Amino acid sequence: MTTAYQDIHREIIELSKAGNPKAQYQLYQLYSKAMFNISYRMMNNREEAEDMLQESFTEAFTKLDTFRYESSFGSWIKRIVINKCINELKRKKAELVLTENIPDNSADNEEDDFEVISLKVNDVMKAMEKLPEGYRVIFSLYLLEGYDHTEIAQIMGITESTSKSQFSRAKQKMKELLKQSMS
Repeated sequence: MTTAYQDIHREIIELSKAGNPKAQYQLYQLYSKAMFNISYRMMNNREEAEDMLQESFTEAFTKLDTFRYESSFGSWIKRIVINKCINELKRKKAELVLTENIPDNSADNEEDDFEVISLKVNDVMKAMEKLPEGYRVIFSLYLLEGYDHTEIAQIMGITESTSKSQFSRAKQKMKELLKQSMS
């Protein structure tokens, strides 16, 4: 038996379920910026991110009756956005840089992974944009969206060790890119 999640926007969600367009617009206003940011990090292209955002909200509103408060609405729509983006990346047959049997270096000391350097958010975002697509997606899902490697493996249809190794490589590539931008 699952316990219902107390959502702070329950009233708006219920009105939206009933087809109230003002409530649906309110929900969109509440969550669209955060969902766009997720979509943009995944797609690395503003127009595609906007398309994924619109498709995600369209799907969310058509499936709103299936939302059962087992998580927050934000978590529910976030999952839809991420799945839409991943499906679109797969549909485009994006070249994900994924390989098997790479040693797992996750036992390294996390503090040594990123040297303490003065960075601007813009520098980090620019470096992320330069990551190969497979690295960027896994990097975003793990560090920014909070998924663990087991969840990423399920979402991406890869092994957990592949997720870990790609994340490790993404971190290394980010370090290189950030050092270059500091030079």
